[in-house]
Amino acid sequence: VQLQASGGGLVQPGGSLRLSCTASGFTLYNRAIAWFRQAPGKERQAVSCIGSSDEILYYEDSVKGRFTISRDNAKNTVLLQMNSLEPEDTAKYYCAARSFRCSASWWGFTSKGQGTLVTVSS
Repeated sequence: VQLQASGGGLVQPGGSLRLSCTASGFTLYNRAIAWFRQAPGKERQAVSCIGSSDEILYYEDSVKGRFTISRDNAKNTVLLQMNSLEPEDTAKYYCAARSFRCSASWWGFTSKGQGTLVTVSS
């Protein structure tokens, strides 16, 4: 049972990236999947979550309208499309899975990936 976050990289301000959270050993379609991020020197924070019934939450006001979370069930993947990226979005991004409902608490998730680094800089 493993989660893997990928798709990070270096991008200029205003650019876009699409992060993928892929599972092996279990399915994501019936689980709540969240994206968290941790910037250097800061605590890990919830960014967005898609629940088991596909309800969607964005926890940070700063990402609303710029980030979109979605599922690709055929690929057993949850995506985070990030547009209009800002230097403040620079962080390591993690995905996590749990049964049923979303949660903003990292410790409430039973499966967690290793993270992918996003750097927004000119």
